[in-house]
Amino acid sequence: MTRSGTGPVPVQRLTRARLLEGVDALCAVDPDLARIAERFGPPPLWGRPPGYATLVRIILEQQVSLASAKATFGRMRDTFGEVTAARIALLSAAEIQTAGVTRQKASYCLGLAQQIQGGAVDLRTLDRAEDQEVRRRLVEIRGIGAWTADIYLLMALRRPDIWPDGDLALATAAQQVKRLRRRPDDARLRTLAARWAPWRAVAARLLWHHYLSTRGGRNPVTP
Repeated sequence: MTRSGTGPVPVQRLTRARLLEGVDALCAVDPDLARIAERFGPPPLWGRPPGYATLVRIILEQQVSLASAKATFGRMRDTFGEVTAARIALLSAAEIQTAGVTRQKASYCLGLAQQIQGGAVDLRTLDRAEDQEVRRRLVEIRGIGAWTADIYLLMALRRPDIWPDGDLALATAAQQVKRLRRRPDDARLRTLAARWAPWRAVAARLLWHHYLSTRGGRNPVTP
């Protein structure tokens, strides 16, 4: 996107200061989110470094417990060393499976590594692309769906207005915070989240903060 005579519109990213700005803005429009901040304080600026390893970690987290995915990623590092596209591209899918990765996810990790090494995918350019363009490019990659793309946008690229559909922890927290009779589905959550724009990623962090603070656990999408 460009503005006439002024060049490209800069991509917005969350910093600690902008996170706190977003928390203040959300507290002003949503008393339920305000109660989270009042009770537990502002959420941490959870994040992950952008790049291949983070995408692999998110792929491993699809449809399994986060503890299981973390353990699998750890076994990949123990078995192969640093998880980089250059290193993984030299392996076969069967070799990747020896670290406890499922056949399907081993294929995804290998395919992504090969595309990066072959130049078909350049994750470095995503840092400067707009949200929708990042999402479009990522979901074109086999094994990366909307939730994976959105978590990458939210955590690795730290975009401020991303809402990840399909996140069970967010749905559970929203049910509690909004005092709903049932856990909301994706459509209901999108409707709820619409009023939190342009700070939906901050709202997600607040809800994760509530989820963790009431359970004594760790954030579901942090290292």
